Amino acid sequence: MGDAGEKQQLHGPSYDMRALGFVSGETVVVTGAGSGIGKATALAAARSGLNVAVWDIVGDSAVETAREAKDLGVEALAVTVDVADAAAVADAWEGTLPLGACRYLVNNAGPPSLAEGAFADNLAIALGSVELVTSQWLARCGEEAASVVSLASIAGNFQGGGRAIAPFYPAAKTGIVGYTRYLATRYGGRPRANAVAPGVTITPRTAPMLGNPATAEVVARIPQGRLGYPEDLASAILFLLSPAASYINGVLLPVDGGASLA
Repeated sequence: MGDAGEKQQLHGPSYDMRALGFVSGETVVVTGAGSGIGKATALAAARSGLNVAVWDIVGDSAVETAREAKDLGVEALAVTVDVADAAAVADAWEGTLPLGACRYLVNNAGPPSLAEGAFADNLAIALGSVELVTSQWLARCGEEAASVVSLASIAGNFQGGGRAIAPFYPAAKTGIVGYTRYLATRYGGRPRANAVAPGVTITPRTAPMLGNPATAEVVARIPQGRLGYPEDLASAILFLLSPAASYINGVLLPVDGGASLA
């Protein structure tokens, strides 16, 4: 990837975001929180005083994130769940409710951009799981449900993606934005619903590409000259989730160092 890529760190700075108006002891559910953006978001929520339900399909990863969240002084719960399985999601919600009123939800889990398999199957997983988790959240948490942020992508929404990703991926990510806008207007603004669009971000899925010359070409097109950190996304997600963003509803926020403009 060249000197710049080889020197890029794997993580950015983390911030205490209590000033955004979160009430200590309220609960956020973060799906796909065992690693990458989901883990960074779960830990950012813990630093902000929120109890965290760590949902992930890999149980050991969920347990580790929950342990780190507890070390930050909050309650945390690890839940092993496949968010594309309706029965498993129902069980996960039942297991999560003892942690407290689930005010906040982050829909982060989903298949990778190069996932193999049939287009319709992957689309159902990537997009259908967001609706599944969210609808069950609304059914169980009702008036307590305050804000949801879902992970979209610059792919499909600001860029085509080309040959670098599977065709289901931009279709699913544009669908997530459409569903977000539906939620933002369907229930009178409660819960608020927003989405973020990551650019290329360093996660366990993408870290092996750091030495790839093709990745250097991607970095060269990013105005800020680097890939995103999971913590970059976590800060944006926590802001949109928070009471400080109480009049922001139905937006798609690109978090990409300006790549979508280049």
